[in-house]
Amino acid sequence: MAAVGSVDVEVLLIGWLQEQLGDGIVIRDELDNNLLDELPTVQVERVGGTDDGLRLDHTLVDIDVYAATRGDAADLAAAIRGLLLGLPGSTVGGAVIGRVRTEAAPISRPYENLGLRRVGGTYSLYLHPVS
Repeated sequence: MAAVGSVDVEVLLIGWLQEQLGDGIVIRDELDNNLLDELPTVQVERVGGTDDGLRLDHTLVDIDVYAATRGDAADLAAAIRGLLLGLPGSTVGGAVIGRVRTEAAPISRPYENLGLRRVGGTYSLYLHPVS
């Protein structure tokens, strides 16, 4: 039996989103100093969650989109939300996704650099290792 935490939700979602969205979009867990040169960029970050002590992990994940315009950021954030909400029942990167829920729908979020725009949402995912 796999231990709790054996599925890294950030690694799982970064790889899966890269497959879904293609090479023209940078997807990572931490922002780079070259952010303005790498737009659009999607940041995936686990911000909390719980588990059942055995296999089931209930993760809370922030997904922020950085783009040149608010419209571009909002469009990409909406596309990501749609992809995530289609995940329940899927097996992705060694994990079975049981449920996905929008905790906070994508909305414009402040960012220090006025040369780009940030739109982000928060999602909860219930998942467990395949084996």
